[in-house]
Amino acid sequence: MITLIISITTIYLILILSFSYGIKKNKEFKEQKKPAIRSFSIIIPFRNEATNLQELLNSLLQLNYAKNKFECIFVDDDSTDTSSEIIHKYLSKTELSYSVISNLRTSASPKKDAINTAIQFANFDWIITTDADCTLPNSWLQLFDEFSEMNTSVMMVGPVMYSTNNSSFLENFQLLDFLSLQGATLGGFGIKKPFLCNGANLAYKKTVFLELNGFQGNDNIASGDDIFLFEKFYKKHPNYVHFLKSNKAIVRTNALKSWKELIQQRMRWAAKSSSYTLGMGKFVGIIVLLMNLAFIICMLGIFNDLGNSINYLYCMLLKVGVDFILIKQIAVFYTGNSQKIKAYLLGSLLYPFFSTYIIFKTLTSSYTWKERIFKR
Repeated sequence: MITLIISITTIYLILILSFSYGIKKNKEFKEQKKPAIRSFSIIIPFRNEATNLQELLNSLLQLNYAKNKFECIFVDDDSTDTSSEIIHKYLSKTELSYSVISNLRTSASPKKDAINTAIQFANFDWIITTDADCTLPNSWLQLFDEFSEMNTSVMMVGPVMYSTNNSSFLENFQLLDFLSLQGATLGGFGIKKPFLCNGANLAYKKTVFLELNGFQGNDNIASGDDIFLFEKFYKKHPNYVHFLKSNKAIVRTNALKSWKELIQQRMRWAAKSSSYTLGMGKFVGIIVLLMNLAFIICMLGIFNDLGNSINYLYCMLLKVGVDFILIKQIAVFYTGNSQKIKAYLLGSLLYPFFSTYIIFKTLTSSYTWKERIFKR
């Protein structure tokens, strides 16, 4: 057993250190402040987001990009609150070009249907998706425009981060988890083995979306509007899918308010992982799962297998240490310092149990998303 655990730990260390190298290798993009060239259709699906829309709408109005070069398409996914009224109230007397349309449901995935519906109405070739509970940076469109011009991209993946408002352990735990995901995302691009993205900050060409038949082939899976589309784009155009590394392009979203919400969200994310088609995504998922299981075994082995206690301890320390290197590195990029990494030690001890619990619960239970129940 200890030999197997050491082998898993070694592979895990190499993987995480490769992500750390990839983050450094991926150069940060600096805004050039050039005249706007591209026009963008911003697609924002929503369902009962009345409490979150104000920050998003304010950030849309503050975008420093020519108002005639972008439009906002809000897709109402059967909301029962005042979301649509709030959008009209905020935007009807502004110069912003916007529309609120109803989602046309055709598949098992409400969000994919919403994007498909919006693309039919989009006036521009460049599509950018974000979520209704997000806040957008002022230079968002400007950076995508300049970055695409320099790289001739067909898809651009942007950075996403939590906005943390207090110092609760729950918020810090989510922040640590999200930083690790963003580290793997950026690191994967840096070593030319990308496998992750986030639909809250994702841009792509409508013509290529249609050429690839959009979400066809994975619309039976409720989530994954971002990952599955990314996989299609990357397989077809691997040299033209890029990560926009700029801390001025970070889209921020609020951390969840309860452990119950967090568990449901992570179950939704885990439910789609078995359908990944890129080998790197599958490999990383398996190694991370095995390492988390190995970590739990190590905690038990320290007390139950005294002859190998020191080896179990070393494996645990190596995992905690290499994770800290990656998370601190990505935290500096996203926040400018590493002070946001609070409760790291407690979080790192809890996370293997949390992650393993999510996997097994996903395999045996349904999950709730936007007040709807979905099965794996």
